[in-house]
Amino acid sequence: MINLLPLAIGLRYARAKRSNHFISFISFSSVAGLALGVMVLITVLSVMNGFDRELRQRILGMVPHATLWGSPVLEDWRNTAQQISNMPNVIGVAPQTQAQVMFQSGANVHGAILNGIHPEMEKKVSIIGDNMASGSLEALDEVRFGIVLGSQLARMLNVGLGDKVTAILPKANVSIAGVAPVLKRFTVVGTFEVGAELDSGLAYINIQDAAKLKRYDEDGVEALRISFDDLFLAPTRIWDIARAVPGQNRVSNWTRTHGNLFQAIQMEKTMIGLLLLLIVAVAAFNIVSTLVMVVTDKRNDIAILRTMGLTSAQVMWVFIVQGMFIGLLGTLIGVVLGVALALNVSDMIAGLQTLLGVQFLNADVYFINYLPSELKWSDVRVIVASAFVMTVAATIYPAWRASKVEPAEALRYE
Repeated sequence: MINLLPLAIGLRYARAKRSNHFISFISFSSVAGLALGVMVLITVLSVMNGFDRELRQRILGMVPHATLWGSPVLEDWRNTAQQISNMPNVIGVAPQTQAQVMFQSGANVHGAILNGIHPEMEKKVSIIGDNMASGSLEALDEVRFGIVLGSQLARMLNVGLGDKVTAILPKANVSIAGVAPVLKRFTVVGTFEVGAELDSGLAYINIQDAAKLKRYDEDGVEALRISFDDLFLAPTRIWDIARAVPGQNRVSNWTRTHGNLFQAIQMEKTMIGLLLLLIVAVAAFNIVSTLVMVVTDKRNDIAILRTMGLTSAQVMWVFIVQGMFIGLLGTLIGVVLGVALALNVSDMIAGLQTLLGVQFLNADVYFINYLPSELKWSDVRVIVASAFVMTVAATIYPAWRASKVEPAEALRYE
């Protein structure tokens, strides 16, 4: 039968008001430190999860999971696209022709990547259709040499719907008049905004207009953009696709263009988590000093309990229970505050930016312009479990010292 007496005594010690105010202060600081550490750890990991989510949904939502390139164009791309669509894990295929260009509008000049796309098929491999700030992607089919610009790129060029922009290609026309750059004027039919650096460096035109611009056949395309049901399958599945498709084709995937950014976020999350866990560890081991002083303060009580029949193991459990109560109280407070902060930190930072009139995250510098947050209960469980384990570990030494108190020696002068 389980003896609940150590549990009852330990809880009573934990709840009792102390005559020694210094011990009370140390107990309070242990609870506060543990709560602060748990709260900060939950909040920071949620923010890192938010950056990870934004990377996947926004950056990798616009960037193809994998691309099959021709040399320079793909032969019979429509049948190839149909063949790839029927392969395992593939959820979308769309054609692409790409060029690096310099856009000019009046005195404003800015470089960007120009993608020729099929507006209807593009929706299967990109989130651009869901993030149009003005105009529509379908307008690329309706307006000859129409163009969709990123919102920041449009602001840099100071253009809006219906305005004209000139694309300058890094190649030259040789004619009787001499050597001249390749120029083409486009009409702005829409702008998109994903809240990332891509807003300042991407533009889209119709795939047929892109073929004319690069002087391919009317139905010529340079590559097929491929989307998978799991983006982490892209590096391996694209090679299976390349082997199945005839021709000397080149391949690329998102890990080559944005893999380092993704790995950096994962590494930062791990390292920041470990560093902040040290705060929880320091707070948890404050319980050691608290319980050591409590044991010293309660030597007479321990001696009396021993003479009344409590074993050394039961005395240990009295102080383990007391330390666990302090640890669980601090952890619980930290979890409540951390979850509340993680769920509202984005709105709080946005309100603070509005109040102070500053922009903490600039999309020109960072890949998003706001502070994201995503609370994962799996992280909360790991944090609670870690705090509990460290709390229990912190109680062992003081509890062991309490179990070694000799009744006769403690009560000698009483």
